[in-house]
Amino acid sequence: MPITLAIDCMGGDHGPSVTIPSAFQFLREDTQARVILVGLSEVFDEAFRKSAQEFGERLIVRTASEVVEMDEAPASAMRGKKDSSMRVAIDLVKSGEATAAVSAGNTGALMAISRFVLKTLPGIDRPAIATIIPSMKGQTYMLDLGANVDCTAEHLLQFAIMGAMLLEAVEHSSSPTVGLLNIGEEDIKGNEVVKRAAQLLRQSDLNFYGNVEGNDIFKGTTDIVVCDGFVGNVALKSAEGLAHMVTTFLTEEFKRSLLSKVIALIAMPVLRRFKRRFDPRRHNGATLLGLRGVVVKSHGSADQFGYVWALRRAAEAARNNLIDRIATRMQAAAAKAQNATAEDSAA
Repeated sequence: MPITLAIDCMGGDHGPSVTIPSAFQFLREDTQARVILVGLSEVFDEAFRKSAQEFGERLIVRTASEVVEMDEAPASAMRGKKDSSMRVAIDLVKSGEATAAVSAGNTGALMAISRFVLKTLPGIDRPAIATIIPSMKGQTYMLDLGANVDCTAEHLLQFAIMGAMLLEAVEHSSSPTVGLLNIGEEDIKGNEVVKRAAQLLRQSDLNFYGNVEGNDIFKGTTDIVVCDGFVGNVALKSAEGLAHMVTTFLTEEFKRSLLSKVIALIAMPVLRRFKRRFDPRRHNGATLLGLRGVVVKSHGSADQFGYVWALRRAAEAARNNLIDRIATRMQAAAAKAQNATAEDSAA
């Protein structure tokens, strides 16, 4: 399926110096894809045009007159910057000119603009942010990671359905397992929202494993871990902090003495493989689920290697009809709930 990615060239810590070369690399890898680069007119200079000749009609440029700053309030970005590179990229998805949008810009602004422009799918109350976390079994998908601080049990069920459809689309998993993040595996554990969510998940058609704890995220106990945005964001940032601390401690210890430095040289192949397995750039690209269009958020500090991964994820989601999958599954869930209500009323 031919896909077109709209790329917010101005977003992120590095802006066009990363986003444009990443787009070029992606086009070389995916010869069936098209890209629309959105940015200020001055970034598309003579040097850019010479490089862009390689891709012909597969590379399109759209200029924007404004940029959403990384620390800008979402409401300000949404209402006051209607010609920002971020807004134009999302508008292209809305109009159908692009099948997905990718930005490394302000997360809050991206979510607010995407929700305002694209709207949510039927049956979805709130969009959620899903990303990949390395685990002992490869990787674990987790959502929500900060879009929704306060959630109901019904919201958590919706997150689970969206997460399952994401895995079916991008990982081609026919029946991914879903775990509900809790303070214990037992059914009696957790607050009332989590207990109710567990009941709804058991009644659903999802492959529900049951409650999982924080360490299960990294064990890879389930393919998907569902939680509210407050808990998910804290868990994610804690994991990032721990990974940074372990890396820092290892580096310090290997530099502590001459013998340690010699050992470090001997262990270098192992250390490189260790670093590769934990490289967050390989997991870059958080999907904004529940919208009427594919939107992927790259980490703001991503380099070219990491940004290309975000582009690949957006292309895979669009190419495998992620939006249609979620819409169909939500429609089926709504019909099942309606039938259950009718049966209860008849009884």
